[in-house]
Amino acid sequence: MASTHLLHTEDATQDLARYFAKLARVGDVILLSGPLGAGKSVFARAFLRAVCQNPALEVPSPTYTLVQTYQAPIGALSHFDLWRLGGPDELEELGWDEAREGIVLVEWPERLEDLAPQDALQLTLTVGADGVRSLSVEGWQDRLPATGAVQAP
Repeated sequence: MASTHLLHTEDATQDLARYFAKLARVGDVILLSGPLGAGKSVFARAFLRAVCQNPALEVPSPTYTLVQTYQAPIGALSHFDLWRLGGPDELEELGWDEAREGIVLVEWPERLEDLAPQDALQLTLTVGADGVRSLSVEGWQDRLPATGAVQAP
């Protein structure tokens, strides 16, 4: 069951990213979907900084490199941006299988096609006609409140 949360500010997006970072475990895959400008990069940066426990961490967009890997206290953390991926067969070259041994955050996860893990946390950012962003959350039923209400830190 999906829940939806309004994100009136960039700070609200960052707060939710930090919330999910506290819940993340080695072996997790977080799929971050949404159109350009929806806040995926804002979410990703805050999530990566929180998991790495470094608020000043340099977090370049992996748009051109396709993947950036970080060492966090709990293990390796890989940030994939699959916008330019030709197809899921190219993931092996990027170290997908090795990355799955840590935590994986994926922007543009639709490029994974059948390789998207069934147990992944699916986060979808959208922007309404009024400019207000929202985040739809699906997955991690064992970690999120039964009501689906996510409480940012």
